[in-house]
Amino acid sequence: MEKAKILMVEDEVNVLFMNREYLENEGYDVVSASTIAQARFLLEEHAPDLILLDVMLPDGLGWDYCIELRKKTNAPIIYLTGRDENESVVKGLLRGGDDYVTKPYDMNVLGARIAAQLRRAGITAERILELPPLVIDTLTGEVTLSGSPVSLTKKELQLLICFVQFPGQRLSREEIYRRAWGESADNTSRTITVHITNLRKKLGMGVERDGWFEIRSSGKEGYIFSKVRY
Repeated sequence: MEKAKILMVEDEVNVLFMNREYLENEGYDVVSASTIAQARFLLEEHAPDLILLDVMLPDGLGWDYCIELRKKTNAPIIYLTGRDENESVVKGLLRGGDDYVTKPYDMNVLGARIAAQLRRAGITAERILELPPLVIDTLTGEVTLSGSPVSLTKKELQLLICFVQFPGQRLSREEIYRRAWGESADNTSRTITVHITNLRKKLGMGVERDGWFEIRSSGKEGYIFSKVRY
């Protein structure tokens, strides 16, 4: 499982260095661009999970580039800028941004805002996810249940991470597909059904008095993942 990837579009060298050092220490994979032209290339090359976007850039305004970004990616976009006027904040958010952080800022506050946006997008920066006796290492993709390894495909792993992040909550097929695979749910009914069936088998669900968890249907197009044995 790869680390969450952040694209930082920033032309101030000191800010770029400080942010990169902090974010990499927090477990993120960071790529950076100092111009919109560079950002266009890196967006296609790396498909980032989140974008940090400066407003004043050498070859254009971040506000305008945000409109372009929204046509190509659903990744959360956080503006990082010295422009703190209400008009600027409103403009940035209306053009597709998800959050607006003004310089100077506390790095821990920035980190919390990034984590919150990724969490809403169904992406975790945490390496180890635990719902005892289930343990998931999101970096290596290793999964254990009661200490025994569970072999999952990449899609099954992404689906399980999605469920473990929201135990006991109803998730629609649309939401599951978006959170687990980052795509819209066109013609996904059969795909999700197959992966959930496989996941149930591999986690021992449906075995009388032996299963720790269950994935049950909820409503017409939803599922709930929950712990049933303690």
